[in-house]
Amino acid sequence: MNTITNFWNYFQQNNFVFLFLNEVSQEEMKFHFYKLKEELYRYNKNLDLIIKNKKNEAELIITAHGNPYLFKEVELLAFYAPKIKRWKITAFLQPEKDLDKYENGTDKPFKFYGINIKVSDSYFILLGNPEKPIDLGIKVLLKNYVVYKNNPKLTEAVYIIIEHFIGEKSFANDLKFIEINQLHQINTDHLKLHHLKLYINDER
Repeated sequence: MNTITNFWNYFQQNNFVFLFLNEVSQEEMKFHFYKLKEELYRYNKNLDLIIKNKKNEAELIITAHGNPYLFKEVELLAFYAPKIKRWKITAFLQPEKDLDKYENGTDKPFKFYGINIKVSDSYFILLGNPEKPIDLGIKVLLKNYVVYKNNPKLTEAVYIIIEHFIGEKSFANDLKFIEINQLHQINTDHLKLHHLKLYINDER
């Protein structure tokens, strides 16, 4: 419990630094992020955090990056979160709700270690497993797969995108296998990648 208490004490004492990130120096911001992550890693070195800022309010997300063996650790840490004005504390990455920019193709490419993927141009098809017919698998089809297929970070980048749209728990529980390949032409069995959550919800 000490590591949980220490984490929340540090965050509570320095929450204004994280709330107004654009108003503090880069050095101060880096220092406090480092200290906060240091406290988090004392609790569990495999967890991570994400801060999303809006006008006069922000959200702290605690994530296990889809590792189901760490879900209880995330839930425990979030359970003991103090109530802090202007802050929302969230356990796990939640599904993206505002899909308008993906629907109309105005989304900016997702960038990750030199990889650029435009989600609105990405699709998936369903994959079956004859031995386990109830398992859901997908093949993600990218316009620029051939450019990045040898990049060791490509799989991680695609996993992060999928988590963003279906949520961390669904990523761990609903998808059993994922493949990645080149998009050649759009066929009737191709579904928009950002519609994956809608498909999963319909199948439940």
